[in-house]
Amino acid sequence: MSFSFFKPSRPKTPQDVAKAIKDSLVALDTKTVVEVKALEKALEEVEKNFATMRCMISGDGEVEPNAEQVLQLAEEICKEDVISLLIHKLSILGWEARKVLVHCWAILLKQKVGSTYCCVQYIEEHFELLDFLVVCYDNKEIALNCGNMLRECIKFPTLAKYILESASFELFYKFVELPNFDVASDAFSTFKDLLTKHVNLVSEFLTARYDEFFDSYEKLLTSPNYVTRRQSLKLLSEFLLEPPNSHIMKRYIVEVRYLKIMMTLLKDSSKNIQLSAFHIFKVFVANPNKPREIKVILAKNHEKLLQLLENLSAGKGAEDEQFEEEKELIMKEIERVACSSILE
Repeated sequence: MSFSFFKPSRPKTPQDVAKAIKDSLVALDTKTVVEVKALEKALEEVEKNFATMRCMISGDGEVEPNAEQVLQLAEEICKEDVISLLIHKLSILGWEARKVLVHCWAILLKQKVGSTYCCVQYIEEHFELLDFLVVCYDNKEIALNCGNMLRECIKFPTLAKYILESASFELFYKFVELPNFDVASDAFSTFKDLLTKHVNLVSEFLTARYDEFFDSYEKLLTSPNYVTRRQSLKLLSEFLLEPPNSHIMKRYIVEVRYLKIMMTLLKDSSKNIQLSAFHIFKVFVANPNKPREIKVILAKNHEKLLQLLENLSAGKGAEDEQFEEEKELIMKEIERVACSSILE
C-alpha cells in the first residue's frame, strides 16, 4: 500500500505522463524556485507525476498494469529525454520522489522493443549519465538511490562494460572506504556486481588492465579498515576462481608481492580474514609451476607459516574436514619446498 500524500490520478496516455514528468522536472530550473514556496510547489508537482508513473508501471493494487502502456511510457521517456532529467535532478528531489523513481527505474530498464531495451539504448547513447551516477556516491543524501540505479544498469553488459573501462571505475576504490558505513557498503555492493555479474566481460577487462587493476586492488587488501580487508579478500577469491579467469589466476600466483600480501593476511587478528587468505594462499603453494622466487619466500618463512597454519581451523562440521585435509596438503608442500631448498 502506498502512503504517498498524492493519490495517483488515472493517466490518459503514456505520452501525457512522460510530458507531465518532463515539464515538472524542467520547472525545477525556473527562476521562481528560488523562492521556498515556489520550490515546494514544484517538487509537489514532480512527486504527483511520479506517483502517476508508478501507478501506470506497477498498477494501483486493484488494476494490474497494462504491459503495452508500460512499454509506450518507456519509449516516450526516452524520446522526451526524461531519463537524463531524472538523473540530473535526483539531488533536488524529496525522499518519497527518489524512492518512487528507484522503483520505476528497474522496471523501465527492462522494457524491450523487439531485441532492444529502449532505456538501455538511451543510456548507451548518453554514457555520461553513468559517470554522473557513480560520482553521486560523494553525496550521501542520494548515494543509496544512485547505487540502486547503478546496480540495475550493471545487469546489462554494455553498461557494465562502460563503467569498468571508464575513469569513474577508479572512484570505487575511494567510495568503498567512505566514513559513512551505509554508503561504503552500498558502493562495495556495486563494485562487486561490476566484477562478478558478467564473467567473460570481466575476464577481458582484467586481461587488458591487469597491472592497473591489481595495483589499485592491493590498497583494499592492505587497508587499515577491517571491513574493507575482509570484503575485498572474499571478492578477490570469487572472481579469481571463475573459470574464465584461470589465466589471470595463473599470472597472479607467480608474483611475490601478492604472495607476501596473503602471508600478511594469514597473520591478521581476524579469523575470518585468515581463513579467506588461506584459500588464496593455498593456490600459490599448490601451484606445480612455482617460480624460484616464490619457493625462496616459502622456504625462508616455512617455520612461521607452518605454525600459523597449525593454529588455523575452520570450525565444526563437514567443511572443517575438507579444510583440514587441504591444510595438511599445503603444510606438506611447504615442508617439501623447504627441504628442497636446503638440499640445493
